[in-house]
Amino acid sequence: MKRILLFLVTNLAVVFVLSIVMRILGIDQYIAAQGGSAYGLLVFAAVFGFGGAIISLLISKWSAKRMMGVRIIDQPRDNVERWIVDTVRVQAQEAGIGMPEVGIFDSPEPNAFATGANKNKALVAVSTGLLQRMRKEEVEAVLGHEIGHVANGDMVTLTLIQGVVNTFVIFLARIIGNFVDKVIFKNENGGGIAYFGVVLVAELLLGILASIIVSWFSRKREFRADAAGALLASPAAMVGALEALKRAHQPEGLPEQMAAFGISAGTPTGLKRLFMSHPPLDARIDALKRQHGLS
Repeated sequence: MKRILLFLVTNLAVVFVLSIVMRILGIDQYIAAQGGSAYGLLVFAAVFGFGGAIISLLISKWSAKRMMGVRIIDQPRDNVERWIVDTVRVQAQEAGIGMPEVGIFDSPEPNAFATGANKNKALVAVSTGLLQRMRKEEVEAVLGHEIGHVANGDMVTLTLIQGVVNTFVIFLARIIGNFVDKVIFKNENGGGIAYFGVVLVAELLLGILASIIVSWFSRKREFRADAAGALLASPAAMVGALEALKRAHQPEGLPEQMAAFGISAGTPTGLKRLFMSHPPLDARIDALKRQHGLS
């Protein structure tokens, strides 16, 4: 969850800044004044939409280290840290990727994430809570799960999907803004105050819809990463890790303000299910058990 959340937050911030740049440089005024140049607008939207996603990807390791307070294990301090680094090294070799940076961040909740623009220069980090609350073989499975994300190129694929949805958010928001400004407010020159206000509101609403697409992709990728964890550790260990996560969030679960940051955010109901970055733990456990014939 942290991997997706950090990427989305960074992407939204970058796109917001780029939108301001568009206004400062007069690009928005030009687009509004032209009105009918849908092709030109689409080109602008693609440049800024993919630009935001790509910048987010390029700085993903940097932002993750600072936002999460990750301490990189350059020289292991004890046997536990040495084992973590050695385990990641072995799994990375088996997965055919370069050795990632390995780090630890302080959190009482069992959590882990992987990020990075290049599968051969990634970052894998685990929380202190995960090391304290899981057995050794379960930690190994979680590390395998994160290595699976890296080997599958999930961050790059996520960037491409985010770039596409960003493009259409920027494009459609300006089409709507131009329409409202000209048809409703009768501003034939375009670029009126109504245009900019509608664009801001439309970007917000369309961005929420776009996050549903990204969340759907994230849920699909979790099953593949679970399969990688089962392969690099063992099916029983991966199931055990997911069950440990389930126990860690019961009976009371995470506080609402913390739920978005957990490796599992529970099982929302109704429309909230559309914004889940991870499938329910029970669904992931059942999928692994069926795949490997576990009872």
